[in-house]
Amino acid sequence: MLDLFSINLLSPAVLAFAIGVIAAVSKSDLRFPEPISAYLSSYLLLAIGIKGGTALRGQPLGDLGLPVVGAILIGVITPVVAYAAAKRFLKFDTVNAASLAAHYGSVSAVTFTAAMGFVVTVGYSPDVVLPALVALLEVPGIVIALAIAARAHADTKLATALREVVTGKSIVLLIGGLLIGRFASEPTLEAVNPFFVVLFPGLLTLFLLDLGATAGRRLRDVKAAGWPLLVFAIVMPLIGGLLGVSVGSLVGLSVGGAAVLGAMAASASYIAAPAAVKVGLPTAQPAVALGAAIGVTFPFNLAFGIPLYLEIAKVLV
Repeated sequence: MLDLFSINLLSPAVLAFAIGVIAAVSKSDLRFPEPISAYLSSYLLLAIGIKGGTALRGQPLGDLGLPVVGAILIGVITPVVAYAAAKRFLKFDTVNAASLAAHYGSVSAVTFTAAMGFVVTVGYSPDVVLPALVALLEVPGIVIALAIAARAHADTKLATALREVVTGKSIVLLIGGLLIGRFASEPTLEAVNPFFVVLFPGLLTLFLLDLGATAGRRLRDVKAAGWPLLVFAIVMPLIGGLLGVSVGSLVGLSVGGAAVLGAMAASASYIAAPAAVKVGLPTAQPAVALGAAIGVTFPFNLAFGIPLYLEIAKVLV
């Protein structure tokens, strides 16, 4: 197990993220211009979709049934658990508890990408259905969290927020990429492979350098919220990771696939969820949920969680 952790910690992506965090904590002026950050995130989402769609070519639709049901189950359970923990352990009000639940009920596409790369590096083949589950897991957790807030008579703009989720760039780029990869002709896909496949690890490393700097700046938000939020941001991904691996084993995923699904369930959204919460829960404090998601949970999963979920998958699958 220690070998897995060392392989993961010494990967270019994790090291780049660590450099970004160190730069932010040491007050370096390392900061990507907003258009560059937006370009890198859009590229990664579209590339994930295209690679997933390409992998799905020729796969029977029936093979997607159980994994889709499993993903929906995860998307329902995780926001409910996160909301309950935020109310009882963190003592959050309804609006901020729902905001936290929306972030932790959704999924991080970058965590998914890092998990995919890691399991392949250590010799496992993730199931081809997984990229489709990324797009699927973006939505249910946010919807459940906003519905909980609306039921509690909070200031919730549910319909507007749902429209924001469905039309947001994460869903559009992931599903659009899946369609491109699935239906584009093979010669045209081969023409764009150098950009979307060969360059992908390098651009992911660059994105994680920028994300590390962002995470370093978000640490102050977690510190201001106090130690209970720090505990939540570490324990919640462990619960999600165990849930994801368990569901993956039940729906017939391989060891590598169950580990990646565990990482997905353990992750927290910092693209789709913040946009939906901003619209649906306008009185929420965005720095709290986003600080926990990107300042604690993402680096925890990136450095330690992903190898741990693989070890769990080896036992359960």
